[in-house]
Amino acid sequence: MSLCFSCNVSSLNSPKYQSHKAHFYSQFINQIQVNSLSHSLPSFPLNSSLPFKFSVKRINPIRSSTATSVEATQSSFRNKNPKDINILVAGSTGYIGKFVVKELVNRGFNVIAVAREKSGIRGKNSEEETLNQLQGANVCFSDVTKLETLEKSLNDFGVSVDVVVSCLASRTGGVKDSWKIDYEATKNSLVAGKKLGAKHFVLLSAICVQKPLLEFQRAKLKFESELMRETEMDSGFTYSIVRPTAFFKSLGGQVELVKDGKPYVMFGDGNLCACKPISEEDLASFIADCVLGEDKINQILPIGGPGKALTPLEQGEMLFRLLGKEPNFLKVPIGIMDFAIGVLDFLVKIFPSMEDAAEFGKIGRYYAAESMLVLDPETGEYSAERTPSYGEDTLEVFFEKVLREGMAGQELGEQAIF
Repeated sequence: MSLCFSCNVSSLNSPKYQSHKAHFYSQFINQIQVNSLSHSLPSFPLNSSLPFKFSVKRINPIRSSTATSVEATQSSFRNKNPKDINILVAGSTGYIGKFVVKELVNRGFNVIAVAREKSGIRGKNSEEETLNQLQGANVCFSDVTKLETLEKSLNDFGVSVDVVVSCLASRTGGVKDSWKIDYEATKNSLVAGKKLGAKHFVLLSAICVQKPLLEFQRAKLKFESELMRETEMDSGFTYSIVRPTAFFKSLGGQVELVKDGKPYVMFGDGNLCACKPISEEDLASFIADCVLGEDKINQILPIGGPGKALTPLEQGEMLFRLLGKEPNFLKVPIGIMDFAIGVLDFLVKIFPSMEDAAEFGKIGRYYAAESMLVLDPETGEYSAERTPSYGEDTLEVFFEKVLREGMAGQELGEQAIF
């Protein structure tokens, strides 16, 4: 179903592991949790008579673009004031998408947030909860997996678009879901946005696509290549591809377990991989920088948080230090995951319906052994030095907060690997 609403309905009247994810169920590892690094009603005009219980005030009404040529449009949107720039955000209710919408609204942009009618983990949020969650943005309820529905919803909205920001990402990492979301739905947002005049596309991708061994990585790379090809065919169109490292919440799943006396679980000696984790707020800020930043035009932008790269061993030591406890590690041989993957790959040949289970195992193994850092093309090794840093939020401060307040609001949901 498709339906569009503005958070100030009386004022709207003008024309993308880390977050990478899956469930891996093992019959021979118990109580081990490893976190990854990670719809059509008849359209009608919006007006104040709509039966909603609340209305969030918008500072600026959405304005239409009036540029008549590719060159004029490209130049004019970057020279506009933020209040005159219309930004379409796909994946606005996802974990990073929510932060991106908030950041863009705070910077004064006019945000059109595309959301499902039932959003959030397993569709638990109602329309009213989504509107409240995306305060300051104009919310368009639609289905990004269906191009025709998306185009109709946005056309009914009656506004032009200057920039598209995609925070879409598969929630499960399953084979079909990866291609449906990381490729098809993301491409739909590009096609629909361009039809409404968009001249810039900011894509939230992932640093792990450098070494594509998983389906969601291949799906993301396919879209990246088509996005870059779009600029070759249309000189007035530009892109920014953001490839972040691990998110804080992806590394916080063991904090409460360790606090309760459980050991910190890691694979091998804890030094198999490393990352420069970035907070959700800092990542959202970097993505917002890509809207107008001319130094980010037609660039692939790997990005991590501040400070040195951290291995799982160092993350665990940090956590025990904050708790004032002696380190207690449970080291799991990586070979256990290799064995499990081998079994699942064999079973999927007999039972094709198990292909997602096999993929989940591969996702778990990937994040247990591969660093979320820039892959040096010369050496073939991951390089902390080549991985740019951004922001001020540190993992240590995040751990301190979780120890005080718990992981409420940071739930991994379908983005956990067990």
